[in-house]
Amino acid sequence: MTVSIEFSTDARAEFDKAFDWYAERSAGAAIGFATEIDVAIESILADPTRFVRTYAGCQLCRVKRFPFCVVYHHIGDKITVVAIAHAKRRPGYWYTRL
Repeated sequence: MTVSIEFSTDARAEFDKAFDWYAERSAGAAIGFATEIDVAIESILADPTRFVRTYAGCQLCRVKRFPFCVVYHHIGDKITVVAIAHAKRRPGYWYTRL
C-alpha cells in the first residue's frame, strides 16, 4: 500500500516560520532544519504506526538536532501533518486543529 502525505495549511506556515527564523541566524541552520524535517517525514512514511500516539489519535515524531516534532494523523493510506510544533512551547496548542 502506498501512503500519501500532505501538510495542513497551519503546518506549512509553521515550517516556513521556523525555517525563516533559522535562516535569519544561519543559512546552514535553516538547511539543517529542513533536512531534519525531511528525515522525520521519511521515517513517518516508512512506518507511520511506530511513533507515539498522543491526543485524538495523532502521533508525533521528534526531529533530531532541533526542538520540534512533526505531529500527524494517520488514517488508512493518508497521512496529514497537523503541526510542526516546537517541543518546548505551548504544548497542545494544535489540539483545536482536529
